[in-house]
Amino acid sequence: MEDIKLNLNDKGRGAFVIMDGEEQLAEMALSISGGDLIVYHTEVAQKAEGKGLAKNLLNEMVSYARKHGLKVVALCPYVHAQFKRHPEEFEDIWKKSKEDL
Repeated sequence: MEDIKLNLNDKGRGAFVIMDGEEQLAEMALSISGGDLIVYHTEVAQKAEGKGLAKNLLNEMVSYARKHGLKVVALCPYVHAQFKRHPEEFEDIWKKSKEDL
């Protein structure tokens, strides 16, 4: 299993990334501001598609949000789709937009 690392700069912007040696296989771009974790984009390298890496990133992000008491703003279409598909799994951390209510 690949290691997932969180790289954040001093402004709270960064990404969860999955590396294979020096090569980045997947990333979930985000920022942390106040009590919100804002997810912008999830991307998996073409050669690594279909291996569940996006789901692994999602699980890591959700664990991180819960551990740090953050609410998730799902601007990323993938994360938003997962939250809408399984709202009971994410109810405690999902900061819904007006469209989701």
